[in-house]
Amino acid sequence: MKMRATKTARSLFRPLMLAVAVATASSGCAIVRAGQVGVKSRLGKLNAKIYKPGVVGLNPFTSRLIRVPTQTVNREVKLNLPSKEGLNVSAEISILYHIEAEKAREVLMDVGLDYEEVLILSVFRSSSADICARFFAKDMHSGKRAEIEAEILKEMAAILEPRGFVIEAVLLKSISLPSGLYTAIEDKLEAEQEAQRMEFVLQRERQEAERKKIEAEGVRDAQKILSDGLTPEIIQLRSLEVLQDLAGSPNAKLIITDGKAPVLVGAPDAGGE
Repeated sequence: MKMRATKTARSLFRPLMLAVAVATASSGCAIVRAGQVGVKSRLGKLNAKIYKPGVVGLNPFTSRLIRVPTQTVNREVKLNLPSKEGLNVSAEISILYHIEAEKAREVLMDVGLDYEEVLILSVFRSSSADICARFFAKDMHSGKRAEIEAEILKEMAAILEPRGFVIEAVLLKSISLPSGLYTAIEDKLEAEQEAQRMEFVLQRERQEAERKKIEAEGVRDAQKILSDGLTPEIIQLRSLEVLQDLAGSPNAKLIITDGKAPVLVGAPDAGGE
């Protein structure tokens, strides 16, 4: 009976031991997914090795795996920005950034997992306020928008990139100007468009006046050339040619001339007597 009981206990104990072994083995593995890197922490100390996506073995009693995302993060922030003239401009801005995989350990050591609130947003708020205070409020709503974005990105990158963060882009998604400023900007744009239209009309009139001037100068020069070429000798020669042509005409005509310039007084119809 005792041997039978021992065998029964062993048969029950073996599955239990197997289950414990499987649980222990499975708890001794961790998975780093795509878009992440892993850093081992053993008894509170960070391992220097950076683990890429895949399975990572560890001792669950003394170590744990800290996963750090390396894919691009899009963080949208709403805040009020100062302008050069002292106005507060409501803005919604997107920050695109990611962590350099090779510097994941440094990020954990220097900042911790709460790096976005502690470092990214703090630097962004300071940089955006500093840059926007150099521009007029209307500039944030006009062609200088890209320039403002580039300046904020540059200032943030100078602080964050040495610490393992790559700032990919800063995007001004929406800008809400004070209502009175909107009206002033619209009035100015309308005035500028009207001025451009009038400038076009004046330019067209100037071109037409220039065309007429050139045409008149051409006519004047032509007449001057003709006038300079009509000497008394040429006029007399032309008159003789006309008299010769008239003399050869079959129609009867009355011509009074002094031999220099013919004057046709009258002529009967070609079919008259």
